[in-house]
This record gives sequence, structure tokens and C-alpha cells, in this order.
Amino acid sequence: MPHVMEILGKARVVVENGEVVEVSEPLISWCPIFDKTRGITEITKEEIKKNMEFRIRDFGLFTSKRQLDMDIFVGFGASETMMTGLKRGLLDTTVTACDGAGSVISNNPNLVQGMGARISGLVETEPIDETINGINERGGIVLDPSTARVDPVAAARKAAELGYKKIAVTVVFPETAKQLRELEAEMDLELTIIGAHVTGIGKEFAQELLNNVDIVTSCASKNIRELVTPLVQVGSAVPLFGITQRGKELLLERAKEVEAPLFVSSAKLPSLPEEKQPRELV
Repeated sequence: MPHVMEILGKARVVVENGEVVEVSEPLISWCPIFDKTRGITEITKEEIKKNMEFRIRDFGLFTSKRQLDMDIFVGFGASETMMTGLKRGLLDTTVTACDGAGSVISNNPNLVQGMGARISGLVETEPIDETINGINERGGIVLDPSTARVDPVAAARKAAELGYKKIAVTVVFPETAKQLRELEAEMDLELTIIGAHVTGIGKEFAQELLNNVDIVTSCASKNIRELVTPLVQVGSAVPLFGITQRGKELLLERAKEVEAPLFVSSAKLPSLPEEKQPRELV
């Protein structure tokens, strides 16, 4: 089975044996984050291929040389926010996905950042022993080492069975978020659900996701931007929105650890300066 990840405007990238073998057309042409961090002024299939090859080369994505200790990538990313939540005691553990391992339960803040900093929409992956061993060594628990399946609900249930209560879970689909809310009620948990990878989603999909998550990334989603009614927004180009009180508190906790000076003000949200948004919003 190949590894499949969607990156840079939700382009589907297939990796086999450490090589990029397929890249689909991106949905957008410009992303402020990748312009700022990687100097990508126009998102093309060639740039996407180069970016994936950079991630494979420098961070070992989808290979046996996967780095699991990484620096902060953006001030307010999902992995950075979860890392802070663990450090500050707002979270007991997290459920995220990692290439070469699938769904992972981890209460190690550095591992959560290391796994999440350089991946986006992991569609499918296959087990890589070295990656799984590295996660185990850092105290992480791989849900299914034999298949590396991505199953946030099963992983959250396992985390609950291990005695964790305050659990952050990253999700892509509204149905997953809904099932997690059912699990939360069933097992008396405090789940912080973080919606990610939302570029190109439909209006109904966006609304269903917003109904069940605590935090959502905006990516290049037109519908998330139009429908969201956040309690807090961090960032203005590709913002993260805190939708519930729990989400708001976690993002504000993250704000304390961001080294750059912060401007805090009450405002009508969302605040989305047009020139800063990804192009085109889809």
C-alpha cells in the first residue's frame, strides 16, 4: 500500500519507497503560510512535488528515517496548540495521526509536535517499523502497528480505556467528530475536538463539522470562513478558530507560549483581511 497525503491546496500526493509517484492538481494557487515559510509564490504540481520531496529529504516523512523531534512550525498550529495543552495540564493526552504509524495516542508534548508539525491531511499510510519504534520509545501508543490505520474514534476509546479523560483529537470528517461526541457522553470524557484539513469542503460538511468541534483550522475554506462564529480567532491569514469555551481556553493557553508580541482586543469575528487570505478560497 502506498502512502497518500493531501498537501498545499489539498493536492493528493502518493509516495512509494520514499519517492513521489503521483501529484494531483491543487485546489488553490497561493497560500500565505507557504509563501512566508518556503517562498512558494504560486502553488503548482511541480512546487508540490518539490515540497513533498523536501519533507521526505529533510524530515524523513514516509521513510525509516522519520524525525520525531521537531521545532515549532507555526505559532498557532493544531500540533503546537496540543503540545501546549499537554505541557500546561489542560489535556491528559492526544489522538493524532502520523505517517508510518496511523492513529497515535501520546501525552508527550514534544512527540505530538514532532509527529504533527510536517504533515497535513494523511489519507492512508502503511506501517514503518522504525517510525513505530521511535513513537514507542517516546511513550506514544500506536493504535494498530500491523496496519497503521487512521481511526480517531477507536484511538480515543483506547485512550479512555487507559484512563485518560481530557483528550484532544484531530479530525477531518464531521461524522468522526459526531461519533467522538457520542463516545464522550458514553465514557464521561472531556474531548477537545480539532477540525483540520478543510480546504474545498461543502457548506453542509462545514456546518456539521462546526457543530461538533471545539477548534477548527480555516485552511483555504470559503465555507468555514462564512459559517464560523468563533469565541476566539488566532491569526488572520489562515486563522485557527476557537468555537467553544474549551477551545477558546486552549488557544489562549497557547498564546502564552508564543514568543512574538501579541495584540489582544475584542472584535467582531471572524476578522479576515482579504489580501492575506489563501487564493482562491474554495
